[in-house]
Amino acid sequence: MKKLFTLSVGLSSILLSQNITSVQYNGLLHISNEVATEISKINVGDTFDINKIDESIKAFYRQGYFSDIVVSVTKNGGLVYKFTEKSTISKLEMNGYSSSDEQEAEFIAIGLRKGDLYDARKVEMAKKRLIKKIEAEGYYDTVVEIDVEPKEESVALVFNVNKGEKIYIEKIEFSGADKVDSSDLESALANREEDFMGWFPGLNDGVAHLDDLALDGRRAQDVYMQQGYMDATVSDPLMRVDAGAYKADVTYKISEGEQYTINSISIEGNVEGMELSSLKYELKSLEGKVFNINKLRKDKAYIEEQVANLGYAFVRVRPNFKQNKQAKTVDILYTVTPGEKVTINDVIISGNHTTIDRVIRRDIYLAPGDLFSLTDLKDSKNALGRRGYFEKVDIEKERVSSNSMNLLVKVKETATGSIQAGGGYGSFQGAMVSASLSDRNIIGSGINAGVSFNLSKISKNYSLNIQNPRVWDSEYSMGGSIYQNEIQYTTYDQRSVGASLNIGKQITRNLYGSLNYSFSENKATDANNSNNPQAQFDYGQFIFTPTDLNYAKSTFSVGLNYDSTDDFYTPREGIILGGNLGYSGVGGDQKFVDASARFGAYYGLEDIIDYDLILRYKVRARYLKDQGNISIPEKLFMGGIGSVRGFQPYSITPFERDENDTRILQGGTQSLINTVEASIPLSKAAKMRLAFFYDHGIVGGEGVTALTREGYGVALEWFSPMGPINLVFGRAINPESYDQTSNFEFTMGQKF
Repeated sequence: MKKLFTLSVGLSSILLSQNITSVQYNGLLHISNEVATEISKINVGDTFDINKIDESIKAFYRQGYFSDIVVSVTKNGGLVYKFTEKSTISKLEMNGYSSSDEQEAEFIAIGLRKGDLYDARKVEMAKKRLIKKIEAEGYYDTVVEIDVEPKEESVALVFNVNKGEKIYIEKIEFSGADKVDSSDLESALANREEDFMGWFPGLNDGVAHLDDLALDGRRAQDVYMQQGYMDATVSDPLMRVDAGAYKADVTYKISEGEQYTINSISIEGNVEGMELSSLKYELKSLEGKVFNINKLRKDKAYIEEQVANLGYAFVRVRPNFKQNKQAKTVDILYTVTPGEKVTINDVIISGNHTTIDRVIRRDIYLAPGDLFSLTDLKDSKNALGRRGYFEKVDIEKERVSSNSMNLLVKVKETATGSIQAGGGYGSFQGAMVSASLSDRNIIGSGINAGVSFNLSKISKNYSLNIQNPRVWDSEYSMGGSIYQNEIQYTTYDQRSVGASLNIGKQITRNLYGSLNYSFSENKATDANNSNNPQAQFDYGQFIFTPTDLNYAKSTFSVGLNYDSTDDFYTPREGIILGGNLGYSGVGGDQKFVDASARFGAYYGLEDIIDYDLILRYKVRARYLKDQGNISIPEKLFMGGIGSVRGFQPYSITPFERDENDTRILQGGTQSLINTVEASIPLSKAAKMRLAFFYDHGIVGGEGVTALTREGYGVALEWFSPMGPINLVFGRAINPESYDQTSNFEFTMGQKF
């Protein structure tokens, strides 16, 4: 910092006794003269005071804009401030680390932007952040040198990065670990030994993450606390690095102590409108079971939520332990301090540059004047997240007083209008390619529209759709689509061109109702695209007599769907229940009633048996009632993923035999498919699970013999970096000689 104050020798003694006649600011760019006057606190007419002028110079430096300030006095008693402002950063460049497309984001992450004022201390801090970031990626001995290139009234900064080499963890030793498996300890760490095929996405490559190393000891200690070893201690890790080979060994020293079981659990406090002792029966921790710190955290959160739902937004729940070292038991006491009931003062939304405020507010279940509810707060965040308009959603509580608060809804918008292309592969569908042009949030209104196509070996699908999920901000939705589908089933080919309209209503947060109408023109052919209406098509399994190859279908339907599960891909609790009733016959050639229902129940046993076992039961039923005509393509078939696994897709359906003992395809009008699954974790790090399944299906109808088929097997469910992958190894139980079985199927890019 440079401060210079100049006085004319002949006038200095005179000026010390006179007032300031004028104040002039030269060289200001970032602040106005008026603001400068407020900063200096010096005005015309003030008594000349050297100390006051010195304080004004310090105040100007604190603004951060200036590299030099000179103050001089004119002959007639005026003050002149001459400012030299800091240079701006006109160019930022990084060599040896990130690509040109990523550099702007990298510099923002370390605290620098083009146009910022050059500050050597700020640049040095950015350098340290960059080194720390690179070290977090596993690079050892990273060096960053910064070239400062002066330009006219600006500077260019060039960061030259030498990332060094990555450190690979060769061995991890847990000295003193006898009662807990070393693999359990290592799986909790951020720094682990390299897995077999560790280069594969989702597996551990063994690269050291130095910024996480200091926390790994606490992670290992938490594993002990999850298994009841409350006195266990784990030292900070000792890493020995071979600088020549860039290999490292890591050692932890562990004192395990004894395992504790829970002797008693109690809850104390005074909460108006709630008997706290009743909450005990819903806790995950159980008396007589081994203490588990994870369950205690869940129990604490559960108690807080139940109390907060009564309006006590600032409730505090403090767990206390009383250990009996001789009996190796622990008494847990939760002390609840509810505070006052809190109402919502205001809901303040920020970050929505495109999305209209009211589109966000309609998914927020708390409004000014409402009593606070933590469940409503969570449901609001989840509802906003499901919309797909935002990259990030945060709802913060801002305390206004002891009984009032603001909700700060902070959103970060994501691109909702996009041109997308993708693909996948299924053992039945073959390679799949898809593309779409869509916008989920047209001009911030929440309206979704798009055009798309999907192509695979057996299908060609094109569609145009528009959907308004909340018409006029009501609980009603409305939408429509037009489409063309072509698909090759095992037993026939079908082409459909049609359109649909739907109206829906969000009845409760978990229950949704809909009314739909669709119309389609359809054509069914054999594999050779023959359209001879007298022909019989031999598919190896069946003979299909197409008495009505071309037909129109007009359908009205009503549906109800309920979903209370806790996760989209791997639910551990809740149910899915849905039903649909449709009638085809108001126009068109088809006349039948179509009723369907589905149910799914999910139950995780981890809290009971201390193992992440998930039981699933699913049932799907469908019934077609002939009112005059049902074409074969509209009838029911079974087989494949989503049906009875172990059989080829769409290969199971009723038939009749003619006088030559030839099987004539009839199609089903009734079906019932039951599925029982048990899912266990295979690799938490790789997000893999193994599901053992049993499928039982019946398809039949009036005047035909019902077919019953069973299958069993195992499915590998992997939520990979490329999306969900489902590998199904199925086996048919007692198949008939003419059945088309399948021992392996898989899908990519589709929900399990």
